[in-house]
Amino acid sequence: MSVELNCRGLACPGPVLQLIELLDKTTPAKISVIVDNEAARENVSRFLAHKNFQVTVEKFGVDFQVTGIAAAGACQVMATPETEAALATKKIMVMVGTDRLGHGDDRLGSGLLINFLKTLKEMGPELWRLVLVNNGVKLTVEQSDAMPILQGLAETGVQILVCGTCLEHFELLDKKQVGETTNMLDIVTSMQLADNVINI
Repeated sequence: MSVELNCRGLACPGPVLQLIELLDKTTPAKISVIVDNEAARENVSRFLAHKNFQVTVEKFGVDFQVTGIAAAGACQVMATPETEAALATKKIMVMVGTDRLGHGDDRLGSGLLINFLKTLKEMGPELWRLVLVNNGVKLTVEQSDAMPILQGLAETGVQILVCGTCLEHFELLDKKQVGETTNMLDIVTSMQLADNVINI
């Protein structure tokens, strides 16, 4: 069975919410989703891939057609003591909504935030996700002093989620160099799954 969703004009997480509603009711072999913005394209693609669909994207003018083909016979990973231990690790989510820490002197605040990000690695495996919203998304662009720090965290397995609506607002969607473009549904779900949430 093939299904097409027209999600033009929907801001994130609207298209993903429609996909969730659809997949709760049926299990199509093929899904095509039409969206008209880059953030929705990234979020829909990532969601379908997470659901084990093979994803392709075609551009038609200002629209994107994201197509997912259901993969046959997905493998189940057998639980091992190592994977069980990893699942048992406390999960800390850090949400950063600024490009500086505190108020008063902006230069001092920028330096303090860089030091904060550098020190996050001291949390070890408990640091689970780093979510960047509002001005925090500016940390992910190439000229940011935070870029090498964020790349280092990503290499250690920390999942970095970057608000797509915020990137679009600041016209930085095509300048992001690290992390996955995300939406408010992913952020709220992450808060729900985390053992602790730290807001900066």
